[in-house]
Amino acid sequence: MIQELHITDFTPSADKTIWDVRDASSYQEGHIAHAQNQPLDSINAELLAQTTGDIYVLCGGGTKAGKACALLETLDPTRKIIHLTGGTRGAKAAGMTIISE
Repeated sequence: MIQELHITDFTPSADKTIWDVRDASSYQEGHIAHAQNQPLDSINAELLAQTTGDIYVLCGGGTKAGKACALLETLDPTRKIIHLTGGTRGAKAAGMTIISE
């Protein structure tokens, strides 16, 4: 089940599974707190099986995150997937903390 939540209505925390589905270099340039880099092409049934609970998904603006959410729903239609719309660009524009590595 996919739900949408705008990035400005989201509070990142360590107890949430947050996947940034951009490539590693884009992720390192800047991502929200507690986000794990999980590139779109690395998402599969095995990875999903190793993850419990809801999964929050974002990218730079929304395109890759939408594809990742659709893939996750195909792999497990019972899992709650939250598409963080607005992505990292929206978070940065809203003044949220962005971490660069």
